[in-house]
Amino acid sequence: MALSLENVQLLDCDVEEPNVHILLQPEICETKPVYTRIPVISEDRCDYCGRCSKFCAYNALFVAPETIMVFPELCHSCGGCSLVCPKHAINEVERQIGSIKKGMVKGIDLVYGELNVGEPMAVPVIREVKKQIQNDKTVLIDAPPGTACPVVASVYESDYCILVTEPTPFGLHDLKITVEVLRELGIPLGVVINYAGIGDKEVYGYCRGENIPILLEIPFNRRIAELYSRGVPFIGEMPGWKKRFRQLFDEIVGRVDS
Repeated sequence: MALSLENVQLLDCDVEEPNVHILLQPEICETKPVYTRIPVISEDRCDYCGRCSKFCAYNALFVAPETIMVFPELCHSCGGCSLVCPKHAINEVERQIGSIKKGMVKGIDLVYGELNVGEPMAVPVIREVKKQIQNDKTVLIDAPPGTACPVVASVYESDYCILVTEPTPFGLHDLKITVEVLRELGIPLGVVINYAGIGDKEVYGYCRGENIPILLEIPFNRRIAELYSRGVPFIGEMPGWKKRFRQLFDEIVGRVDS
């Protein structure tokens, strides 16, 4: 879709496995680190009262009679531990967990995030990616799969969500869960069916029953698969699809404005 439109900003918020840059091959013009803040204990002040560990809902602190331990991977950087410490023994330092990269390719302003290997929390990196949004452009966000916190952080405050699924029991299972999440968030949605022509018709029946529009079908096609396996967006080699994605975008704009 991004390659089919003009004045586009594309954000890849699948920071654990970003792949948009692999397909588009942008020229990277800027790289910025992403930090979180974690507690550091001044043990000469700490009396091991345990208030910090009791406050922390994520078990990022452990206090024993003469020992205190910090687990930085569990810390959500709320700063609450330093606020409740009666001895003012807790300070915060920055810790890099990933980076964001910005580039241009074929008129598209691309921003994507990369979470460092071994880091468990993608949301801070996703937030930094979304801080780069340019309101004078059409902003497309590639969200990660699933329904966990990274997905919610990616789609939050979006005007519309396109759910890409496949017509199989596996695809239907995940689609149902994602629809529930988006309805809870109050975000309008539609479905694009990938690999159309395989599997069964249960996804179609579910969408009819839930009054969910099927916006587009992408067939199970060897040519498309071959191009994707070489890292080539198929609309470049199959130009008729560019018009279809433009029509898809226009339909979504009509739904949002109505």
